[in-house]
Amino acid sequence: MSELRRGPIAEKWVIIAPVRGKRPFDYDKERRESPISDPSTCPFCTGKEDLTPREIHRVDGPDGRWLIRVVTNKFPALQSYDDRGRQAVEGFFDRMNGVGAHEVIIESPNHNSRIPDLSVEHVRLILDTYVDRLRALMENPWHRYVLLFKNHGPEAGASLSHPHSQMIATPITPREVRDGLETARNYFERKERCIFCDILSGETRAGVRVVEQSNGYVVLAPYAARFPFELIVYPCEHSHDFTTISGEQRDGLAVTLKRTLGRLGALLGDIPYNFVLQTAPNPIPRVGKPGYWKTLQYDYHWRIEIIPRLTKVAGFEWGTGLYINPVPPEEAARRLREAEIKG
Repeated sequence: MSELRRGPIAEKWVIIAPVRGKRPFDYDKERRESPISDPSTCPFCTGKEDLTPREIHRVDGPDGRWLIRVVTNKFPALQSYDDRGRQAVEGFFDRMNGVGAHEVIIESPNHNSRIPDLSVEHVRLILDTYVDRLRALMENPWHRYVLLFKNHGPEAGASLSHPHSQMIATPITPREVRDGLETARNYFERKERCIFCDILSGETRAGVRVVEQSNGYVVLAPYAARFPFELIVYPCEHSHDFTTISGEQRDGLAVTLKRTLGRLGALLGDIPYNFVLQTAPNPIPRVGKPGYWKTLQYDYHWRIEIIPRLTKVAGFEWGTGLYINPVPPEEAARRLREAEIKG
């Protein structure tokens, strides 16, 4: 039987339709292997440093060779301007310059490495780099929101197979982000509790959608999952800002992230996926809005969303905003709990 579910964060309805999972749909991991680009032409590989744009940040190993590099994106979505250039167009349209930043984090010198393949220590260095770059980008008051994301596989939007992630700083708080922030704030005003903490409390008691709870983190298949095997990684301890996590919390996240992506790989193979960090916007003073996001530290909770790209978003989804998910999240969580992972 199909059913509609609405999550409490985005307040969007999702259709859970197990019957559609019986269609001739291929989950076979051998046939889902992502193509690997030629390392000899990959600009992110060792020895090709002159092929990338300006290096912003790097992490070196004991031998002096780089382990992680951060460069500006060769084809940036947003970049630096002398002013925002915000203005009305034809009286009622708004425009502004493409103010912001677009950076690429090259996660390893090894062309074929994936996060599950890396050591926990190396994953921790990647997390340290995320924190450092998020902090640096938020020093610019024009950067109102910074999104960290990873596209793995061409179906997820990756143009290069070398392991990398990206950050884009925007001069606005995107509507979907803002809607989630406002939902969290309204919930806190009514109940004086964080909505995410309440979700964690209920989900960990129920257990049916919990994939793992360890190292200070909970991995959930969300109740209103939009996609098969969609997951969210939450810190157990309330925290609104990813950049404030301690060394111990980074260690725990390195283990959890490596294990979670390892579970997906063990069950489904090298599938395409998107990885998105949802964290608090830049808490800069806003002209005319002295109380803007003033309760963030109490009502918001950072998290990492992992979205496998096993189904296509087509006309129905675009036209209605409703997603059809053929795999109930309870089943997805059970299968992932049972997946055998390395290390």
